[in-house]
Formats: sequence, structure tokens, C-alpha cells
Amino acid sequence: MLPWARRGLVEKDKLLTSEEFSAILGVCQIMPGPNVINVGICVGSRFCGAKGAIAAVAGLTTGPIFIVILLAILYDYFSYLEYVKGALKGIAAVGVGLIASTGFKMLKDEFRYPPMFFVIGLTLLAGIYFDLALGWVVLIVAPVAYFFARRKAKKA
Repeated sequence: MLPWARRGLVEKDKLLTSEEFSAILGVCQIMPGPNVINVGICVGSRFCGAKGAIAAVAGLTTGPIFIVILLAILYDYFSYLEYVKGALKGIAAVGVGLIASTGFKMLKDEFRYPPMFFVIGLTLLAGIYFDLALGWVVLIVAPVAYFFARRKAKKA
């Protein structure tokens, strides 16, 4: 849902700039709970307070919940079929592609301020090479990201 939310908020309705969306998502990723729900709460409350947050979460979850329930019922009846298993593998690949494309769109924003590539590299190094847990990665990278973000804000 995150790619869909970004497309709607940034590209289609232009309620947020790409940089604002990235900042909100960054905060929401370190908060407990699903990222897209946290984004919905932040954006909804930004525009309409508590009622907006409730409406945003309801709007983000109601439709998908019914779809997932329907798909679960269908899967219960048809899971033994080989083409259903193949379709699920294809859907998983689509999900990875959507998330990757959203990541690349967000990365495009960082080309405007190249020092942030150091933050990206440090994050990848800590998370992939050293295999650190999310909490450690945040504790290590957040001060560096904060330093560069402040410098970026002063230039703007």
C-alpha cells in the first residue's frame, strides 16, 4: 500500500512534496506499527487533526481488509491448484517491484543533496554488511542523518 499512498499523496493529489513524504515516512518507520498506517495517521492529523487521522486509517484499511478476507476465502478453496501457487509467486514479485520503485523515487530526491548518499551508504553498511538490528541502525545513523538534514535545511 505504501507505493499507492505515495503516488496518491505526492504525484496525483500533490498534498505533500516528495521531500515531505520522505520525512514523514522516515519518522513513521521508527514508530511501532505498520508504516503505511503510521503515515496515514501523520498525514490525516496534519490536515484535519484527530478526525483526519481516524478517517485516513479507515480509508487505508477498510477496502484492503475486505479484499484480503475475500482472497483468503478463495485461497482456502483453491490453494491446492498449481496455477494459484504460481500466481501468488508472481504477486510477490510485483510487491517487491512496487516497493523498489517507491524506494527509487524517494532516492531521486536525495540527488539534490549528495551528502545524504553517505547516510544511505552507512545505513546499508550497518544493516546488510554488519547485519545489525533496526534499533542499532537507527541509533548509529540517526545522528549523522540529523547533521546532514540540518545542513540541507540551512541551504534551502
